[in-house]
Amino acid sequence: MFVDIAKIKVKSGDGGNGCVGFHREKYISHGGPDGGDGGKGGDIVLLADSDMRTLLDFRYRRSYEAERGQNGSGGLCTGKNGADLIIKVPPGTQVKLPDTGEVVADLFRPGDRVVLLKGGHGGRGNARFATPTRQAPNFAQPGVKTREYEVVLEMKSIADVGLVGFPNVGKSTLLSVVSAARPKIANYHFTTLQPNLGMVKMDDYSFAMADIPGLIEDAHLGVGLGHDFLRHVERNRMLLHVVDISGCEGRDPVEDYEAIRHELEAYDSELAARPQIIAANKMDILPDAEKNLARLREHVGAAAVYPISAATRQGVQELMRAVVQLLKSLPAPAPEVLEPVALDARLDDTIEVTRLDDVYLVDGPGAERMLDSVNLFDRDSMGRFQRQLRDKGILDRLRALGATDGDTIRFCDTEFDFIE
Repeated sequence: MFVDIAKIKVKSGDGGNGCVGFHREKYISHGGPDGGDGGKGGDIVLLADSDMRTLLDFRYRRSYEAERGQNGSGGLCTGKNGADLIIKVPPGTQVKLPDTGEVVADLFRPGDRVVLLKGGHGGRGNARFATPTRQAPNFAQPGVKTREYEVVLEMKSIADVGLVGFPNVGKSTLLSVVSAARPKIANYHFTTLQPNLGMVKMDDYSFAMADIPGLIEDAHLGVGLGHDFLRHVERNRMLLHVVDISGCEGRDPVEDYEAIRHELEAYDSELAARPQIIAANKMDILPDAEKNLARLREHVGAAAVYPISAATRQGVQELMRAVVQLLKSLPAPAPEVLEPVALDARLDDTIEVTRLDDVYLVDGPGAERMLDSVNLFDRDSMGRFQRQLRDKGILDRLRALGATDGDTIRFCDTEFDFIE
């Protein structure tokens, strides 16, 4: 099964919590704080693997989470870092945000590696908070928690030459003749329902050729799965436009040529301007083929038109040599020039301060993180908590809402009295 688009959920590892610990040894009753830091959470890493051809694996597994960092321990032992999670994708895969379509990463070449989400930092142990005036801190810092993202993986075929044209014009037959690829071939429309890739060797030169499923009118609007097919043309260095020059199905080859050019231009104006060679296929079927060939050559002007019969291999070798000559004059393939959107794996640190009747509410992910690092029964820890309330402007926001001495402050799930 060929799958070229998939939606998955990814989450990097949370950081491990810092440890509250004190050194204990025979004859040493007050050894001081020795709580270690928590380990860093694992990253989400994408790797372009040349052995992968589709995104089929992501149909069966849609959620990926890296390993959490381990908590710190006594003896100044730092927790073990969480292992990175490496997700292999086919070369030519772009990672996009589902809502906006913004590109997060583009893994163009085999071996390309991108850190999609970084793991959360580990929390600091209580040894980190020791000072000359606070020699026995009884609190530590929790690890940074990370958020989950939903992303879309979109694969675009990477080939030197893309075969385009209407259904049943002989693209698959041509690919099977010039390469070892064995696409399904039959005499009905839309026999090919997925891109097929083949390696072509002509003299001392090799190149990749992709058979793109047949396009129809209004393909750029999504008609006939047009968007799914046109996506695979975007990365081709040149196009080989196959036309049924015999007109055996009652279609006019000149009109067909213009219709496909219109669909390419409507989808992406750069596609229509891409270097192109025209293969006038099925020259052996009807006598009208010669007349249609003359009309097509007159219509396209300077464009290269090569009469062939893919079924009998007539003119195929000359066509492939022309393709090789054009490819040698083109620049090497390169990824699109993009400015990827950076994803912030950390949870939102917002703190909301509101009033509900006579109770003042302080809530939000940032408030929860503050409360997690507080030892409510330790004077030094509460003093640090008070300084954080002041430095983050929470006290000022409470005053602005009318808080005075004795008022109830509900900080997440814990209640305090407001004291000036």
